[in-house]
Amino acid sequence: MKPSVLVEALLLLIEQRVPVHIWGACGIGKSQIVAQVAKRLSWDFRDIRAVQLDPVDLRGLPRITANWTEWVPPKFLPTEGKGILLLDELTSAPQLTQSGCYQLVLDGKLGEYVLPEGWIVVAAGNPASERGVHFSMPRPLRNRFEHLVLEPEPTEWCQWAIQGNIRNEIIALLRFKPDLLHDSDTTTDQNAWPTPRTWEMASKILDGLSKRSIALDSALAFGMFEGAIGPGAAAELVGFLQLFRQLPSIDEVLLNPDSAPLPSDPSSQIAIATALGRVLNDQSITKGMKYLKRMATEMRVLAMRDAAVRDRSITHTAEFIEFGLQHAEVI
Repeated sequence: MKPSVLVEALLLLIEQRVPVHIWGACGIGKSQIVAQVAKRLSWDFRDIRAVQLDPVDLRGLPRITANWTEWVPPKFLPTEGKGILLLDELTSAPQLTQSGCYQLVLDGKLGEYVLPEGWIVVAAGNPASERGVHFSMPRPLRNRFEHLVLEPEPTEWCQWAIQGNIRNEIIALLRFKPDLLHDSDTTTDQNAWPTPRTWEMASKILDGLSKRSIALDSALAFGMFEGAIGPGAAAELVGFLQLFRQLPSIDEVLLNPDSAPLPSDPSSQIAIATALGRVLNDQSITKGMKYLKRMATEMRVLAMRDAAVRDRSITHTAEFIEFGLQHAEVI
């Protein structure tokens, strides 16, 4: 399922107190989505890496009193409030550690420890096909979870990226070539390949190169992109960056919307519509819309959607309302 569907499923399952395990390829945002759900609920969030635990770590350490032995639970187990306890990388943990989670997952208990009523267990892990460190999940543990599968979705990732710090160039490229978002081929032994996680790395690298005025077609730039997203995606990105640099500046577009150069090829139009969507506000939308009216409808929709996601105040402007009435079926 795509990320937005997973969020809604998690909200339902958490409300009904149903433990859930999220399956999905590495680097597609499983734990990040769970953290976002906790933030949306204003709940605490604890990310426990199951692969780092021994079976005895879950129960804690013994403490001898006058007449008996007590078990002191580890600090990472909550004692109050509401929250999500994420058992991340669960299938990378040995089966003995996984089996130690039986009671915690189903009953919210570990020996004498009781998970607070306001907490719920969520787990995440990669399938065996990812060729990572993998231990088959014991059948009894499987039966304690609702199982959901997350798949990357380019449109939703770009919407998330618009609100984050991902570079316009990266977003525009992945809109033009959405298949580049995630390489699902697990048969190669390359050290780097494109995933949502590594595209975020590439965006940070692009930031660093730009701050240091390093040529984006240099051997250094290509080598750094290749080290994050692999050679094929790096070549696509470097080629797209050269195209991006030939576009009119956003300042020029907003200063002279009627006469600023208008690119004709689809990739360039996607790039400039994406860039406009990152800067339009209630002060600049009038001139921005003049320029966008010179482009195809889908480009106007792209820019307006991005602007509305980033800044809700823009939806109250006369230009946006008029646009929404004209294109209600796609807004």
